[in-house]
Amino acid sequence: MKYVLLTLISAMLLSVSWPTYGVPFFIFFALVPLLMMEHGISKFSSYKRKSWMVFGLSYLCFVIWNIVTTGWLYGAKNPDGSHSMMAVVFPVLVNSFLYSLVFQCYHWYKNAQGTYWGLAFLIAIWMSFEKFHLNWELTWPWLNLGNVFSDYPKLIQWYDTLGATGGSFWILLINVLIFYTLRTWEAGRKRKDLIRNSSIVAALIVLPMIISLVKYNNFNEKPSGQVNVLMLQPDLDPYAEKYSKDSLVIENDLLTLAENNSKGRIDYYIAPETALPGRGSISETAFDKSLILNNIKGFLSKHPGAVFATGISSHRFYKNQEKMPKEAYQINPDLWVESYNTAVQIAPQQDIQVYHKGKLVPGVEIFPYMTFLKPLLGDAMLNLGGTVASLGIDKERKSFSNPYNKGRMAPIICYESIYGEFTTDYVKKGANFMGIVTNDSWWGVTQGHKQLLSYAKLRAIENRREIARAANSGISAHINAKGEVVADTFYGDQTTLFAKVNLYETMTFYTRAGDLLSRFSIFSLGFLLFYFLIEKFRKRVKKA
Repeated sequence: MKYVLLTLISAMLLSVSWPTYGVPFFIFFALVPLLMMEHGISKFSSYKRKSWMVFGLSYLCFVIWNIVTTGWLYGAKNPDGSHSMMAVVFPVLVNSFLYSLVFQCYHWYKNAQGTYWGLAFLIAIWMSFEKFHLNWELTWPWLNLGNVFSDYPKLIQWYDTLGATGGSFWILLINVLIFYTLRTWEAGRKRKDLIRNSSIVAALIVLPMIISLVKYNNFNEKPSGQVNVLMLQPDLDPYAEKYSKDSLVIENDLLTLAENNSKGRIDYYIAPETALPGRGSISETAFDKSLILNNIKGFLSKHPGAVFATGISSHRFYKNQEKMPKEAYQINPDLWVESYNTAVQIAPQQDIQVYHKGKLVPGVEIFPYMTFLKPLLGDAMLNLGGTVASLGIDKERKSFSNPYNKGRMAPIICYESIYGEFTTDYVKKGANFMGIVTNDSWWGVTQGHKQLLSYAKLRAIENRREIARAANSGISAHINAKGEVVADTFYGDQTTLFAKVNLYETMTFYTRAGDLLSRFSIFSLGFLLFYFLIEKFRKRVKKA
């Protein structure tokens, strides 16, 4: 019973730490009860199958954490309008299993190499797992530990150096040191050691926060310019209205919203992810003939000096004899098509600038590892609200240049805003501000859209770029380069948000170096595994 209680305490601490409802300071010791549970079972229990007990209890902990923090996924709906159980059950169970597997590897390594080596291994493997979770096709980094302080930007200004993955390292290190302090106290009851270790822990918690506050109060980066941005929030029902309304009616409503709120000079109109065309998609080989896109050019002709950035659904056709991307799917014997979640920037007398979303939502926009899983799962991915195909992607990030001013927008599409190092590539391509186009209305009035907005603050700090975020139903927001929300909208309003967005040119250390501590952790993990194998080999040689 004691071990179950310790597990539940860890689950509770992890859960109540999370944005946007939680208190993140609990995260510094949230893993300690779990570590105590593992140590107690390994060293003092009489269970025959200790590894199974550790795995089972850690799985319980991570399932609770996942349900409390991401249970809003249940808001996703099936085609018949019912809530999708698969949309929440699959991510929760699989993600919890992966975290438990990480913890189980720590358990095995600690029992083989001892507590101190084991704790170093825990940091290395957890960091390596988070990096892996940012890059594979079942990517779901929503619960990466460094995200936990996203609602407290004043305390994490140093993310411009080490990023959110540096935050994960910080949190893991503190948890390990607190557990180590407890263990040394239990073993020796030496007050001097307790005071010394506690002082080190306190310093490692407080010092980065002090550095952050100093950076916050002394931020004096001079902008290279400023642009006037009008973010459009049409509040279109993503399940029914979007696909029942005529596309031209949807566009007319959007342009009327823009027109009615155009007061003074506007440099950028930014509309949400897949704001157009409603049903269907727009052919990229016929952009110049598209009535929808030409209507936007007509709108811009009445607003000289403005450009219009928006999310669209688009596609490209391929014939049998052409070389086709692997995401293309057949629609008749001689014709194939590749679909995209796209951001475009439109300006009169200019070629349309195009970017295809590069980080796709598993099960909804991409069928993960289709070659291997489709024969096993069949059409099961349809239960996640997606298709049995995958969208095409751009392999490189882009920035949209502006013919009328210095603005160069990073066209970040929805889910992409969770990814730190990935987002730096927009800045490396010259972006001096970030335009996030998103439709996070799929889950209704839940923590989903709030958490996604909160994570955008991390990208602002990491790259020292201001953000103009246009969301379908909200929350649209202007975020400054210190990660603060300057202005935002209410969720569920049909409205606009005007912002004077500063342009910055300097690249931060994090923008240039990326997830440095993650790469260091992967190297350390390799060393620890190699050291373990060498030690095992040496012991065998001695016995022989």
